[in-house]
Amino acid sequence: MADTYSKLHGSYAYHDTLKGVYYGPGCVRTALPKLLSILDGKKAFVITGKSLREKTSVVTTVEGILKDNGAFAATFSEIGQHAPVQGIIRGLEALQAVGADIIVSIGGGSPIDAAKAIIYRHHQQSGGTGKFPNHIAIPTTLSAAEYRSGAGYTDEQGNKVGVSDPMIAPAGIILDAELTLVTPEELWLSTGIRALDHAVEGLYSLLPYPLKVLRYAALSDLFKYLPKSKAQPGDLEARQKLLVAAWMSIWPMKVEKYGPLGLSHSLGHKLGATYGIPHGITSCLTLASVVILKADVASPEDKAALAEALFYLREPTTGTPEGDIRQLGNKIDELVRGLGLHRTLASYNVPKANFSTIARQALVGDNPELQPRVEALLESIYSA
Repeated sequence: MADTYSKLHGSYAYHDTLKGVYYGPGCVRTALPKLLSILDGKKAFVITGKSLREKTSVVTTVEGILKDNGAFAATFSEIGQHAPVQGIIRGLEALQAVGADIIVSIGGGSPIDAAKAIIYRHHQQSGGTGKFPNHIAIPTTLSAAEYRSGAGYTDEQGNKVGVSDPMIAPAGIILDAELTLVTPEELWLSTGIRALDHAVEGLYSLLPYPLKVLRYAALSDLFKYLPKSKAQPGDLEARQKLLVAAWMSIWPMKVEKYGPLGLSHSLGHKLGATYGIPHGITSCLTLASVVILKADVASPEDKAALAEALFYLREPTTGTPEGDIRQLGNKIDELVRGLGLHRTLASYNVPKANFSTIARQALVGDNPELQPRVEALLESIYSA
């Protein structure tokens, strides 16, 4: 009986930092002043990327709101893809030079993670005794970095590394679909698959049961609204539904240890920074194949959780958990191809000779006996 009801026992807590998530088209105009007031932010330092700063009006819009509230300090826009550490070091110097007391990150996973890493380093430089600067995240993609208390970035050797602390998670999050209209299509849609990766891999991770239910809802909406958003890029309702789906895919949770969600994420970390593959595209490459692998190697409980996803996609069961999981993997592959996001490892010049190392590193903390299967998985996405 205890095993039957085990998933209905547990606990949950939000991040200690989180004071509010505001959502809706155009909401940045009211949400940002509210958060500045709640967090007592007097001098905001904006962190973003060069393209968003120079090629769109998004950053100027946010700067204008900050200026209207007498809270603008400066903007730093030297954060590149996968957040190279050099940008983080320069960003920290710029933050300290202006003496800002609050950070506003704008963009995708790289500027948001960079902001968290800068906050972490700022605190470390104070001897670990000073106050962590508050952080307001304004995402323009669906990568959902704003919901985690860890920050991934690229070190001097080109490796993906990270830092974590419960206090570097954003204190405020603003989900405004209007600000995403300028996001390039491939970036918008591929980070939607990244959110799908969060949702699916959350089903076989150690999460509280209520959060797994949210992931089913996220999965359903991502399948529904990503094709709609591709067909009608200006559809604000579809974009807002996708921002909320990304939120549900990795609902904020206080955790003791930060790490990859599962094998697809772990492979993405090993492939992304090393071979210059964008965050979202790594999920387009790996997720469907990892799900199909899980049909053979997952535990009975994890198989049941994955198989149940077909119900939320309104797809009929095949009659077995393994068949349902393979069908889920096939549906993910169809979605990726339908969005025009199918890619291969060959197109990113990933050497086959490195497959053994990639598989071994991705399986750190997992079952090493799976290495031959993971190498075969990499082979299957090399040129398919």
